[in-house]
Amino acid sequence: QVQLVESGGGLVQPGGSLRLSCVASGSIFSINAMGWYRQAPGKERELVATITKGGTTTYADSVKGRFTISGDNAKNTVYLQMNSLKPEDTAAYYCAAILIGAGGTRWGQGTQVTVSF
Repeated sequence: QVQLVESGGGLVQPGGSLRLSCVASGSIFSINAMGWYRQAPGKERELVATITKGGTTTYADSVKGRFTISGDNAKNTVYLQMNSLKPEDTAAYYCAAILIGAGGTRWGQGTQVTVSF
């Protein structure tokens, strides 16, 4: 099993920055890629960014140029640096571990990001 614990959410003004962290534990060897997703009230969960074990990254169009996903393999941690935040970035952010084979996806508990004056 893989366990994920997120941290770093909070309240920030528009234009500000936050960094989210996600620490993975357990069966780390079964992880193929990591990702960040978000879900705003009344909306479906959407992909924000992903990073593979090899370091290949993908981003949603809405965050390209503003958000950066990175990983520290030694610490089993993935980060999401969020700059130039907008009110529409307000959501619960979830860390995900995409497992190899048919292992599916494991989710963290989520951390709230609120962008507002």
